[in-house]
Amino acid sequence: MAETRFIQVLLPLRLKWEPVYSCPFDGLTVGDRVKVEFGGKEYVGVVTDSDAAKAASELNPGRIKPVLEYLDGLDRISRTELQLWREVSDYYLCTPGEVYKAAYPMGKVEEEEVKARIRIRLLERLARKEEQIEKARREDTRARYIAERDALLKALHFGSAQGPVGEQSRTTAQGSEEVQGPELSEAQTEAYSKIKEAFKSGKTAMLNGVTGSGKTEIYIRLAWETLEKGKNVLFLVPEIALSRQLEERVRGFFPDEFQVFHSAESSARRIEVASFIKQRPYIVLGTRSSVFLSHRDLGLVIVDEEHDSSYKQDNPAPRYNGRDTAIMLANIFKANVILGSATPSLESLYNCSAGRFVQVDLTRRFFDAADSDIEIIDTIAERKKNGMVGSFSRKLVELINKALENGDQVALLRERRAYSPVVQCEECGKIVKCKRCDVALSLHHKSDGTGKLVCHYCGKVYAYTGVCPDCGGNLRTIGAGTQKIEEEAKALFPNARIARLDSDNRKQEAEVIKAFSDGGIDILIGTRMVAKGFDFSGLSLVAVLRADSLLGQQDYRADEHALQMLEQFRGRCGRRNRKGLFVIQTSQPDHPVYKAVTEGSASAHASRFLAERKLFGYPPFSRVTNVVLKDYNQSRLDLMGRNLADAISRAGMTGGVSAVGPYPPPIEMVAREHIRIIRVLFPKNRFLKANKRLLADAVERFESERKYSGHIFLDVDPV
Repeated sequence: MAETRFIQVLLPLRLKWEPVYSCPFDGLTVGDRVKVEFGGKEYVGVVTDSDAAKAASELNPGRIKPVLEYLDGLDRISRTELQLWREVSDYYLCTPGEVYKAAYPMGKVEEEEVKARIRIRLLERLARKEEQIEKARREDTRARYIAERDALLKALHFGSAQGPVGEQSRTTAQGSEEVQGPELSEAQTEAYSKIKEAFKSGKTAMLNGVTGSGKTEIYIRLAWETLEKGKNVLFLVPEIALSRQLEERVRGFFPDEFQVFHSAESSARRIEVASFIKQRPYIVLGTRSSVFLSHRDLGLVIVDEEHDSSYKQDNPAPRYNGRDTAIMLANIFKANVILGSATPSLESLYNCSAGRFVQVDLTRRFFDAADSDIEIIDTIAERKKNGMVGSFSRKLVELINKALENGDQVALLRERRAYSPVVQCEECGKIVKCKRCDVALSLHHKSDGTGKLVCHYCGKVYAYTGVCPDCGGNLRTIGAGTQKIEEEAKALFPNARIARLDSDNRKQEAEVIKAFSDGGIDILIGTRMVAKGFDFSGLSLVAVLRADSLLGQQDYRADEHALQMLEQFRGRCGRRNRKGLFVIQTSQPDHPVYKAVTEGSASAHASRFLAERKLFGYPPFSRVTNVVLKDYNQSRLDLMGRNLADAISRAGMTGGVSAVGPYPPPIEMVAREHIRIIRVLFPKNRFLKANKRLLADAVERFESERKYSGHIFLDVDPV
């Protein structure tokens, strides 16, 4: 009788251990996919140990279940994927199973299984067709069978785009003449050479390039060289909208290798991309989730707009930063890394000063355009002299009219969507809030002229009657969101073509961006999305309305983020040998952030921010982990929070670790769950990794002893 074989399997669950199963299938190796039962449910797991006899010997044989099915039609998980998952779980204090679940969510696995079943049927049909070809006696019948076989072969490769593996010649989209990437200016060539020197020394390059300096051309040249060497490229951007604008540009240089991967693509299309990169040379343009593709032979990782907080995953675990995880991935492959931004994060600037990164400055715009002029409009002073028309100062109206008369385009930034972010009763003063969240409801106008109140945290929608639910008084709107700004703009500029870009009209996002880029829109109004790294050649005027909403947030990063946002938005205008104008409407014209922008001293202020962070021991001179507690019962939450803080203080962490809290965040309740935070500050010393593990162990013990699972999570490096 054959000896029973045992394997260990990684499941897409929050388990700190990997279950052992008896295996009736021969030839299973690490990375194979199997279907198993755990806790009364079936899961698709990954074999992590194909010879787990030792682990099995320590268990009760009666509790070891057999593998239900060997899923040989599903893609194997590579060892590099498993290594990345373990590194991510170790750094972000979650489990490898949670990372596996993020990389292979249920929808993707189900789609894989469907594809696998289709592939099996196609292979069966192909085998029968080969038999028919051999047995065919007539030439016309044989020719028909061969054509049918070829069609089956094509279907097996997901169409001609997936094709057989082979060397591909890179050509432009316009013809067959091979090119060596875009032409570089003198300044770009100098920066490019310094980046290559950084790569030779094995260091990450931080390209600090002003907006419009041509960072993308340098990325493309580096990608071209990488593909020429037989290596592959991952090109990360923080937002789907940015990837859409870059698609056509990058595809023109890499028509055979180019692939796009982000959440707006269909599940089937994302699986096709995953299949493509297993077979062919590739350059993948994607958002943060593309780091979890099954990469191979990776030679270059590009992280554009590396400072952008959109790279951080907030929920669920793993709560990873796409930029930092991309660097982990590159280290596994020993690939080159280039980070790019016009407003680098303080973390990256610190790494440059510490010698871990090499800073490469690109200070000249590609077309030698001068920096945009800046005008700050004091809205309090303007209002006193009747200089405001709704959200617009008369000065700004005049400037917009002048830009439109010259045939130029205008972009307006308002960091609040909806019609009005707050509605308040004129009689009793009540601000209408969500019943599930501690947040004011926003008024949205519907296309039929009616309205609705929406919670921007839990998404719950309430009917809008215009009447106070407490006293029956009239409700009035306070402030203006993008929807109201759009309404005001249409009244002020009746002949202009106006469009809005925010998360309320995501379905039209690609159309709006393309129309604005092609000159089909005169005025674009949007939230922070319009400040991202777009390249609009006709844009000469950008303005921030109610700019104070960018300031005063309860976070030590607030000024840094505000300065980055303003500098990024300023860079959207005045390209192509043209000088643009940047207008800021504010009630705090003397705020230090505006002073930094107007003086053009962003780098000097970055030094000031770093000095302040060092003084108070904040990142990048330390590491922060937030211990977040959520509970529907506020009294229990407060009690558990105090007890957990005490447990953390007794966790045995050394080297100057400090903890603050529990304290409520600015929004204390979301979806009826009350929230408390314990902020743990870890000095960057030799105890860092051990201290983080002690914190995770203390939280896990607390959950187990107090039977409080499901209420606590750890957020490493919150933004």
